[in-house]
Amino acid sequence: MQVVGTAAGAYDKQVAHCTDRSAQCVDGIGRCADRQEQFMERPFTDRREAGRLLAAQLAPYAGRRDVVALALPRGGVPVAFEVAQALGVPLDVLPVSRLGTPWQPELAMGALSSNGAQYVNDALIREAGVSEAQLQSALALARIELGRREARYRGERAALPVAGRVALLIDDGMATGASLKAAARALATLGPARIVAALPVAPAGARARLGDAVDDLVCVQTPASFISVGQFYFDFDQVDDETVRELLDRAANAGA
Repeated sequence: MQVVGTAAGAYDKQVAHCTDRSAQCVDGIGRCADRQEQFMERPFTDRREAGRLLAAQLAPYAGRRDVVALALPRGGVPVAFEVAQALGVPLDVLPVSRLGTPWQPELAMGALSSNGAQYVNDALIREAGVSEAQLQSALALARIELGRREARYRGERAALPVAGRVALLIDDGMATGASLKAAARALATLGPARIVAALPVAPAGARARLGDAVDDLVCVQTPASFISVGQFYFDFDQVDDETVRELLDRAANAGA
């Protein structure tokens, strides 16, 4: 796992530093090991800045023809756009619908993506007593909603192939990791060579939460004090459908 503590070298003067040069800062939160002082990271200005900083950590993937950037809409799209532009790799979205159990929607029994990827947790379904009819009903509703999203985001453009390629799965941050993990599970059914979760910010312990759903995690910030993704952005306004469509069109035209 790759983790970078400060958002960028330019921010060094805005975060606390060790006065004793022999001391080492640990845990990626500007904490001096000898003083045990903890400081907050400087928030990202917006998702575009977060994407540029994330791209710097993904530099080894630059210019590779076997890499594709996949954004989780909608918040992940501005981040992924900057990554794709900086690395010179194609950009696509991965609209994913989590399949919640009928009586506990927040408990994911699987996930379905608009490009045909599907993951179903058979063990959970059996344990929760979900019938085949209930599962099929959830899948049908998810397909309808994903079809709508697909039309709004991508239009007539076909999804990018991911089989045999390194998929950079990008969002604007991670809280519990449930949605990202479900998306990765669904994506894995399409046969990518590797799945790399790439995030501007995630809580400490994020890699363990994702488990074997991803092959690697690249993250700009992993603060120990974490309440929500939005606390690490000055501007965390919602991303609308038009913005998603515009950025995808720009990325496609740049790669044409």
